Amino acid sequence: MTDKHVKVRIAPSPTGYLHVGTARTAIFNYLFARHYGGEFVVRIEDTDLERSKPELIEPILSALEWLGLQWDEKVVYQSQRSELYREAAQRLVDTGHAYRSFATPEEIQAEREKSRAEKRPFSRELLRHSEEETARRLDAGESYSVRLRIPEGVTTFTDMVLGEISRDYEDIEDLIIARSDGSATYNLAVVVDDHDMGITHVIRGNDHISNTFKQIHLYHALGYDVPRFGHVPLILRPDKKKVSKRLGDKDVAEYRAEGILAEAMFNYLCLLGWSPKTDREVYTPEEMIGIFDEKHFNPSNAVFDEEKLLAINREHIMKKTDHDLAVLVAPLLVDAGLTTKYWLETRWVYLREVISLLKERAKRLTDFVSMGGYFFGFDYTYDPKAEQKRFTPAAADLMEELAARFEALEPFTHETAEQALVKLAEEKNVKPAELIHPTRLAVSGVPAGPGLYDMLAVLSQRVVVERMKNAVEHIRNTKHSSE
Repeated sequence: MTDKHVKVRIAPSPTGYLHVGTARTAIFNYLFARHYGGEFVVRIEDTDLERSKPELIEPILSALEWLGLQWDEKVVYQSQRSELYREAAQRLVDTGHAYRSFATPEEIQAEREKSRAEKRPFSRELLRHSEEETARRLDAGESYSVRLRIPEGVTTFTDMVLGEISRDYEDIEDLIIARSDGSATYNLAVVVDDHDMGITHVIRGNDHISNTFKQIHLYHALGYDVPRFGHVPLILRPDKKKVSKRLGDKDVAEYRAEGILAEAMFNYLCLLGWSPKTDREVYTPEEMIGIFDEKHFNPSNAVFDEEKLLAINREHIMKKTDHDLAVLVAPLLVDAGLTTKYWLETRWVYLREVISLLKERAKRLTDFVSMGGYFFGFDYTYDPKAEQKRFTPAAADLMEELAARFEALEPFTHETAEQALVKLAEEKNVKPAELIHPTRLAVSGVPAGPGLYDMLAVLSQRVVVERMKNAVEHIRNTKHSSE
């Protein structure tokens, strides 16, 4: 694709947590760098002092690390590079590519309204001043901003995703590159940083296309090489609005807390705006690195579908070993108050057995907690609808006998428990289901779950018998109290 060493960056601003749109762009940059043997770096764009929140920097970096995006240099902070921006702005003024503008916001707004009413372009004459006027106003101590002088003509560049794109500079207003307090604006800071950091390719959302035309002129005005640009499609919500922190969309950390695996989120976001051009959808990050290139970008906007994410998450759960899942689930069980770290340390084999039982039904890591609480404790409350249907006096009689037979089994295994239940059903001339359903409810409190006999074997003979006896007592007490 290129004989030039590749160096790309992701540049989040700490004005909110890392949402999926920025995460996806970070992943694309990371994959592009790794595929071509290049470098991936991180820059924090924290020059907007009013909106930036320093306390959000660590969560953003933590989310990138969770996704497995290891950067190759120290993180760069724009707030520590102000002098570079001031020097660049002054150089642009000295070379005539930029100028001091004393136009007030009120004057600019009035001209905008007038130009719209007269259906003509915004007049730059309001912004630009003669040398004499500039000198007079400087002597008077008036505040000013520094604006880039946009030339006449058309600029064209070839985008890695969208192909050739052109724009008439008449449609671009002379943009502010330094505010009245001397601080740099986004476009100047980005160009100076990308040049100074040696960025060769800029991959970002297609909502930045208008900025790209401004930045191309800044590159030329400063005498910098222009990097290659690739504008990837936006990620939309189901209502077709762009996902963003301003609209309150969930950030990456929230999906992590909800039990989404890092590799599943990585996998799914890769497929939003890029395609491997195969029927396969589930890939590891390492596999993605091997096949990722700019030829398979899709210019059409993509819709974020949580159900699709869950389906891919389930596939990645199934690919993990019981041990690896146990490592991830153990802290969730402790946080939920179902067990303690010490208890788990002494019963690691048991935890792996529980994981193995629940694995096929889990779409999230948190499902192991919500579906498996009864493996770690039981408060003897039962699903109300199932209780009404399954806990009958006849069921109590059958379970009492089955509990006695379970208690006498040696050993107590999947096979012996099944044989005991089936034999009792035959003796009582009932279907096995008349024992299976109330027994499941008695030992778990819920009407559905993993295979009954596997569940009984994992719970252990003592626990199963105790819970069945408690259920029998509960049914009979409930029956008597209702009479």
